[in-house]
Order: sequence, then structure tokens, then C-alpha cells
Amino acid sequence: MVAAPLPQARSGSEAVQRSPFERPWVVWLIVLAGFVGVASWSDLVAALRDLRLPDTDDAMRLVEVRDFLAGQSWFDLVQHRHAGAPPMHWSRFVDAPIAGLVLLARAVAGPVRAEGIAAASWPLLLLLLYATILYRGVWAAFGWRAAAFAIFAGTQAVFVTSLFAPGRIDHHNVQICAILPLVLLLARQAPTMRDGAFAGALAAFSLAVGLEGLPFIAGAGLVLAGAWLRDGRAALPPFRGFGLALGLLAPVLFLAQTAPSLWTATACDALSPPWLWLGAAAAVTAAAATLVPDGPGPGGRGVRLGLLAAGGAVAVGGFLVLFPACAAGPFTGMPDLVRQDWLVKVREMLPVWQLARIAPDAALAGHLPVLIGAVTASLWAWHGRDPAQRRLMAGTAGMLWLGAALGAAQFRGLYVAGAFVPLVAGPVLDRAVALLRAPEATTRRRIAALALSLSLCGKVWLLLATAPQVLAGNGKAFETEHAAWRSCSDRRAIAALDALPPGLVLAEIDLGPSLLLHSHHSVVAAPYHRALPGLAASIEAFRDENALATVAARMGADYIVACSLPAKPGEGLSVADRLGRGEIAPPGLEPVPVPDTPYRVWRLASGPARG
Repeated sequence: MVAAPLPQARSGSEAVQRSPFERPWVVWLIVLAGFVGVASWSDLVAALRDLRLPDTDDAMRLVEVRDFLAGQSWFDLVQHRHAGAPPMHWSRFVDAPIAGLVLLARAVAGPVRAEGIAAASWPLLLLLLYATILYRGVWAAFGWRAAAFAIFAGTQAVFVTSLFAPGRIDHHNVQICAILPLVLLLARQAPTMRDGAFAGALAAFSLAVGLEGLPFIAGAGLVLAGAWLRDGRAALPPFRGFGLALGLLAPVLFLAQTAPSLWTATACDALSPPWLWLGAAAAVTAAAATLVPDGPGPGGRGVRLGLLAAGGAVAVGGFLVLFPACAAGPFTGMPDLVRQDWLVKVREMLPVWQLARIAPDAALAGHLPVLIGAVTASLWAWHGRDPAQRRLMAGTAGMLWLGAALGAAQFRGLYVAGAFVPLVAGPVLDRAVALLRAPEATTRRRIAALALSLSLCGKVWLLLATAPQVLAGNGKAFETEHAAWRSCSDRRAIAALDALPPGLVLAEIDLGPSLLLHSHHSVVAAPYHRALPGLAASIEAFRDENALATVAARMGADYIVACSLPAKPGEGLSVADRLGRGEIAPPGLEPVPVPDTPYRVWRLASGPARG
């Protein structure tokens, strides 16, 4: 039990009066150094100058923002340059502030740089918001230095540094900034109805942005319900505030971002009637709890248990009866071809045991800090002496254990949980610093505290995981592959394709968002589960070069585009890779020269006229 003694270590002025860490400027200088690693100069330049964004979702988000600014309706989330015009399941509540930054940047820097400025600044603004929330939450229970160290620990957490990096305009960082204060509000010593209402409002907003935070919101609701079951009226205010705010605000946000024609449509992957039903059930249950008398008699714990059981039965039973398709998850109706050849191969969808085989660095740096943080927070909550600290650690432990369980099944389950690790790492690092000057602390204790602090930093595990490859001379394999893929999605390379007459492009799935962002072409496929016909077509086409022309003609494509990528370790070259390298060519198609690019392009006979 390495963490158990830590809460008993002295961290006040008596223990550290001669320590340099007593000086605020030293601590904040360390924090500033950590921030440099998040917002590196190369990342800023890539986003600002080249509009090179870290992920396909970031590119598609900017396409969505650009279409919105060009006049596409607030309620029209259809990507009209994608074959079949699939509707996106994202939220205008994220598009709107990014669009506002683009308009502001246009007035200052002109239209050419505006999108890059917005893409670089939006995640950094959210990072400052996250750091502020984190600081206030830790400061209230542990003091300023632990709170500052928590911010530093955030800069060493792989999920924080990746999801808040310049160019990350996807919605996961927004959800983190909603879920973190939600938990901090409910982890206060005596949360009020106002605290619960604010937490419920944040939960509703998170669901409007996306459903990834749903397990954490459900977990918070169950904890509040359990506290009311145990303590009765003393725990009623936050439970009532949370349920009412969630149940009443979620429909308002749904109506505000959803076209009236879709108000009755079931969407298992976005805020819609199935999830509004659960929110309404929570609101009704919370309101009914007000009518339950307190006391050990008939109005006691048995009645409270009965009300919660009835509310849960109505919520779950109604959900299964009214919306049975959503019981299977958000990917209902997906054909086996797409599920097996695309969905289960997406890295963020992999379970930990599969991820560890193909990306051990991601598995170690992502999973281990969450697991170690969960254990440490649990021990602190159990053995700590300060009630405020114990309550904060209990709430943090709950989120980390839930994230660890979700992340074991799918890597993306760690995204939100990873942002809670600094809540543990900051106080642990603060106690480790205090032990350096505590006269009663043994060397073993000091080393244990320092080792625990380091183990909560994802970048330490990342370094340990990659060191053997670097020492063996294989450390550049991933960099080479990543650089090759960046060259395929680079704006300057796609400019050569943009010189061709506009047409529908059949390419590999992950190339779709970059083609939409950097060219005037339309695409057959992009990595989004609502675009099933395009996904199936791209998979089918690039499994067999002899099927390329047939699939392209069936989809009405004008061009076939392949990019040259190196072979992945342990795998042979795919058909798409061999096409990109020029080893094979689709029969019966006209090649289109695109010199000085990594692409090979073919035009169908029925394609647009030669430019």
C-alpha cells in the first residue's frame, strides 16, 4: 500500500520551509515548462500555416464549420460532398464557437490564415479552461501547490496533450471540460441543489455534444441516487437538482440543434428520443423523491429503494420497448463487411489486449496511469484524514475505475477518464515534494512517493515503451509511416488533385476528410459510421484491383486515387498500397499525371472533361 501513507505526510510550511518548491515562481515555472510540450512550435506551425490537423475528425470538423459559414443551415448537418449525402452526428454547439473564431480571425489576419488561427487557438483555449477547472478543484481540497502540480501533471498526461493539442478541434476536449467540473461539483463536502443543477446542466450539454460521456454521467447519477438511498433527505438536494436539470435542459438543447423534421427520429449515436427518455425518467424520479418522507418507518429506506427501483424499471424497460435498436449500441445496421474490415480495426475501438500487440506504447501510456490513479485515489479516499480530500478522491476514483473498465473494452473509453489522472497526480507529487524535507520520512518512503508520482505521468510510460525500439534502431518506423501518411493528406499535395476538374473521388476511407478539406472534389468514403454505402464501396474496391472500375462506376465516381504508403510491420502491402506505389494498375482506366505528389490517379471514361 504505497499510497496509504501519503495522506499522512506533512506538506505544510513546517515540512518544506527550506524547499525551493515553497516559492510559487519555481512551481509555476515548472508548470510553464510542461505547457511547452503541449503546444509545440511545430504543431502550431502545422495548423497555422499548412492547416495540417492531427486527426481525420479534426479535418471533417473544419469542413463542417466551413460549410456552416458558407451558408449551410444550422440544422443541416449533411455532408453534401460525400456520396449519399450522409448526415453527421455531431453538434453545432461545437461548430459555432470555432466559426466565431474564424470570423474574428478573418477581421484580423485575413481569410487565408483565419481557419488555421481558429484551429490552433480553439483547443488551446479549451486547455486553459481545463487547467482552470483542474486548479480550482484541487486547490479547494489540497492547496495551491498541489493544484499547480496537478496542472503540470495534466501536461504529462497523453490524453490531455493529444486531445488539447493545436488543431484538435474535435469534440472530445469539449466533453472533458464538461465532465470534469460535473464531478468536482458533486464531490464537494455538502453539495447543494444548485451544485446538482449545474452538474445536471453540464451533463445535458455533454450529451448534446456527443454520447461518449454517457457512462460517466450515468455513473454520477447512480452515485447521487445511492447517497439519497442511504442518507435520505440530507442527500436529496444534489440528487434532485441533477435529475431535474438533466431531464429539463436536455430536450431544450436537443430542440435547439435538431431540425424539426428529425424531432421524432431515433438516433442511437446522438442526443435524440431514446436518451431524452432516460433523462425524463431521471427528472421524474428526482421530482418524486421530494415527496418521499424521511425517517426509519414506512417512509424510510425501503420506500426510497422502491422509488428508485420503479424509476429504474420504467427508464430501462421503456428504453428497451420503445427503442430496442439502441440497446445494441450506436452502430446498429452496420453490415459485417464494414464492421470486420473497418470498425474493429480502428485503433480507438480496440480492446487493450489487441492494442498492446500493435501499439504497446499507447496501451502503456494510456491504460497504466488510469489504473494506478484509480488504485491511488481509492486508497486515499479510504485512508485519508481530511474529509474534503477523501470526497474528492472518492469521486475521482469512481471516474477512473469506470474509465479503466471502458478502456479495457475500447481504447476510446479512456479519453475522459485520462483527464482525471492529474487530480490524483498533483496531490501525490505535492506530497512527494513535502517528503523530501520531512525529517521523519525514510529514504524508501521518499523513493516510493517519487516513483508513484512518475507512474501517474503517461509520458514516462511512453518513454519507457519506446526506449527499447530506439535502442534497437527501430524507433523511426512509426515516424516514417506517420510522415508518409501526412504527405498523403497534406494540403500542398492535394493541391495537385484540386487542379483537376471537380469530381467524385474513390479513395481509401481515411483520405476522405482531407480531400474534402483541401480540395473541391467530393468523396465516396470517409471514416463515419453513418456513411455505410461509401464505407462498403471503398472496402470492396480496394480489396481487389479488378473490382476497382466496377465499384467506381457503380458509385458514380469520376476519379480513383491511391497514395503511396510504406508497408506496416508484420503486414504485407494492401491493394491500395500497391496501387499507390505503382506496382499494379486498375485495368481499363486512364491514368492522370499528378507529378511531384505521392498520388496515383485514374480517370473513369465517364469522368469530367480533361482540364
